[in-house]
Amino acid sequence: MIEIIFQNKEDAKRFHQLLKEQMPSSLNLNEDILLIEGAYIVKSKWMNSLAIVKEAFLRFIKEIKQVDWSRKILKNNFYYEDEHEQEQIIDIINSVTEGNRRDLLPFVEISETAFSLEKTVDQLFTEQTSFSFDSFVRFRLRSLIEQLEKIVEVSIDEYKLEQEYQMFVHTLRDFLAGRKSILPVLHLILADSVKFFDEQFYEIKRKEMLKMIDRKLLSNHPVYIDSVTIAPLLSIAPKTIFLYTDDPEQPLVRTICNLFEERVVVSTVDTFHETKTDRAYTADENL
Repeated sequence: MIEIIFQNKEDAKRFHQLLKEQMPSSLNLNEDILLIEGAYIVKSKWMNSLAIVKEAFLRFIKEIKQVDWSRKILKNNFYYEDEHEQEQIIDIINSVTEGNRRDLLPFVEISETAFSLEKTVDQLFTEQTSFSFDSFVRFRLRSLIEQLEKIVEVSIDEYKLEQEYQMFVHTLRDFLAGRKSILPVLHLILADSVKFFDEQFYEIKRKEMLKMIDRKLLSNHPVYIDSVTIAPLLSIAPKTIFLYTDDPEQPLVRTICNLFEERVVVSTVDTFHETKTDRAYTADENL
C-alpha cells in the first residue's frame, strides 16, 4: 500500500483528483483504491500502482504546487497582490521551468540539483511508500524552491519589459492611426541588410529614405525607435507591407507585425526575388 500524508486538506483533494485521472478507467476507484481520511491521507491499495502514483505526484508538484509556491513568492517577497498580474508572471515562470524560454535561462543560473525533481521523487518512492508531503517539501525540495525564487525574480523583470513593450506598441499604433500613407505598398527585405523597395520593385536608397522619416518619432522615442527600419515604416505608413525574411521569429518581425497588424504579409527572401523576376519578365513581354 502507498500512503501520502498531507497537512493541508486542499492539497490532499487536488492530489487525489490527479491520481484518479492517472488510474486506469477500468478500476473501481471509490471502493478499491483511494481514500481521503480525517488526517488527509491519500492511499492507494492497488499493488501495481507505484508508477502511476509517482507520475501523479510529479504532476502535482509541477502543475499545482509550483504555481502555489510562485504565487506565494510573488505576494510575500514582491508584493504582487493583483491576480491578473500574478497569472501573467506565472505564465512566464512556467515557460522558464518547462524550458520554453531559453533566452531567460542565462539570467537564472539554474543548478542541476534544483531541477532533478524526477530523480528526487524516484529516490523517495524507492525508500518508502508512506511519507509526509510537507516534510518532503521542507527537507528535499529546499534547493528547488530557492531556484524558483530566482526564476520568479527574472520573470518579474521580463513581465515589466513586456508591459513596457506593449505600451510602446500602443503609442506607435496611435501615431500610425493618424498618419497619411506616403506610399501605398512597400516591399521590405530583412536579411543581412535591410532594403526597401516601392510598389514597382525599385529600391529606395538610404539617402532618400532618410528624407521621409518624421523626426518627431526619433526625438519622442529615442531609445525604442529603430531609425533603420521602424522609423521609416511608421513615417511612410504604407497600406500594405510585403515583408521578406528567412527568420520570421526574430523580434523585429514581431514588432512590425504588432504595429501594422493586417497590413503585413510575411514571405521568404526567395519569394521576393521570384516575384520581382516574374514582374520584370511580364513587363518585357508587354513591350
